This record gives sequence, structure tokens and C-alpha cells, in this order.
Amino acid sequence: MPVYDYACPQCGPFEALAPMSAFADPCDCPACATRAPRVLLTAPRLAKMDGGRRTAFATNERSADSPKRLSSHGPGCGCCSGGKKKASRTLHRPDGSKSLTGTRPWMISH
Repeated sequence: MPVYDYACPQCGPFEALAPMSAFADPCDCPACATRAPRVLLTAPRLAKMDGGRRTAFATNERSADSPKRLSSHGPGCGCCSGGKKKASRTLHRPDGSKSLTGTRPWMISH
């Protein structure tokens, strides 16, 4: 719940927690129990946040509906991964047939 400012006609300004649905409703003064209207005495406190906290809030807002992507390509992309191409374990014979040399010799390749 947010903190709102109220101005009691007898005691002066005070702050109180109230649900957002009741932002325009008056509140009882904690000292004299008189109904006090809501007033805007201070600016929102978001401007007083330090840079790290403001960055964290911005990151959370951005990732709520569109997560940050590191690149437009997936992992292992040939154009930007920068690594060597993995050597194929397929054995190509002179007659055009292929076989897989590895841990599963019974497997038939395409």
C-alpha cells in the first residue's frame, strides 16, 4: 500500500497508508480522529532513489514482458559464435555411403 499525505485542519499534515483504491478518500487524523482530506505535499520519492536501485527497477520493468536478448541468433550460431566448427564424426566412403564413427556404431545415419 502506498503512503499518502493528508492535512488535518486542527493538527496539520500527516502521512498514512491507504489502499490504491481509496486514494481520493479522506483519512482519520491519528491525533484527533478528525476526517482529513488528501493533499499533495511532497513529490513522489522515486527521484530520491540511488542509481543502482533505479537501474534494477528499470530492468524488472523491461523483463516483465520482453526479456533482454543477448543477440539475434541462437547459441552455436555459425556467423557470430566465433568458435571452430565442430568436426563431423560421419565417415564418407568413396562409393557415397556414410557411417557414423563413434559410440553408437549400430546407428544408421541419413
